[in-house]
Amino acid sequence: MNRTLLAVAAVGALVLAGCSSELPAEDGGGGGGSSATDAAKSEFFDQAEFDRQLAFREASADGPADKPWEQMIEPALVDTAKFAKPGGGYNLCFSNAAVDNPWRQVGFRTMQQEVEQHKEITKFTVLDAEAKDDKQISDIQSLSGQNCSALIISPNTTATLTPAVEAACATGVPVIVFDRGVNTDCPVTFIHPIGGFAFGANGAEFLTEKVDAGGKILALRILPGVDVLEQRWAAANEIFADSELDVVGVEFTDGDAAKTKSIVSDYIQREGQIDGVWMDAGATSVAAIEAFQDAGVDVPAFVGEDQQDFLRLWVDEGLTAVAPTYPTYQWRTPVIAALKILNGEQVPSEWVLPQPTITQDDVETYVAEDMPPLHYAMCGCENMPGYPGPWK
Repeated sequence: MNRTLLAVAAVGALVLAGCSSELPAEDGGGGGGSSATDAAKSEFFDQAEFDRQLAFREASADGPADKPWEQMIEPALVDTAKFAKPGGGYNLCFSNAAVDNPWRQVGFRTMQQEVEQHKEITKFTVLDAEAKDDKQISDIQSLSGQNCSALIISPNTTATLTPAVEAACATGVPVIVFDRGVNTDCPVTFIHPIGGFAFGANGAEFLTEKVDAGGKILALRILPGVDVLEQRWAAANEIFADSELDVVGVEFTDGDAAKTKSIVSDYIQREGQIDGVWMDAGATSVAAIEAFQDAGVDVPAFVGEDQQDFLRLWVDEGLTAVAPTYPTYQWRTPVIAALKILNGEQVPSEWVLPQPTITQDDVETYVAEDMPPLHYAMCGCENMPGYPGPWK
């Protein structure tokens, strides 16, 4: 498989909010769910990539133990001597898909602070595509004429942005793609955490362990047709199909807290009991939990993410929960990669970062009471100068 075709999106949550898709929902939109025993295999399921990502979860990573954003899982290093321009005075350019949700906002602030730590970067030129493909294509063209030392790109979508990335590569400026992929190998490196299959599997495996056979599972998704989210559901769907759990509903929430709460309330009334909730991104997890609390029933086993409001509620209420992550510390890595390339140092052609999961054993260590509710714990920013100010 093309290394960037994986297109692992960033999504912590709502990463591609606002993008359109004509793909059908699994069983979402307010209707009934689908039993795990007759669940159809997702068209986004790729057995080889599924196996690869699940194996990566147990793989040892090269790099500093206390700096996961610098670590590499099974790296294949490439020579970058032709891009070497030692001495500093760099204009680092960044074409960003958007800052339209908390995950991306936390990530971008982390990237800005990473840039501030490197005096050899004298200019940081950033264009925000506002989640619009046509604007990002124009942005990349514009940056190609702004004397960039290196160009970082977080693509809004995969196929549509591929030609623009290829055109940028053709200028001779080193291109670094991260967060979401494109269908070309021309970037010097593609940086991403392990991926959507690993994220989805972590949550589904947790529910198969915590929920008794025959237990009712409600799956809450954000959008159809977004590759990394589809991978997350494809992995979970595969695991549920091989379990004795009953997936009673697969619903799209659009990342809206009120809609999420309404959907969960409807299922509590309809099914009488929900024994587990799986989510493909956790930004609305607190709203889902509140639906159980408002109904006066126990909160079931729950799959959330690493935003602070969920982690705090998990600890305060003693929930049975897990938080797969798509760590925002990955926003530090493209800056580090750019400097390595400009110094002629080798980097991985595919830079796979660790993708931790927060469990009951360590959740309390990730709770930061003084941070905003939708601050993401896996920012890797706690020891950066000025913390916590820029992230508030």
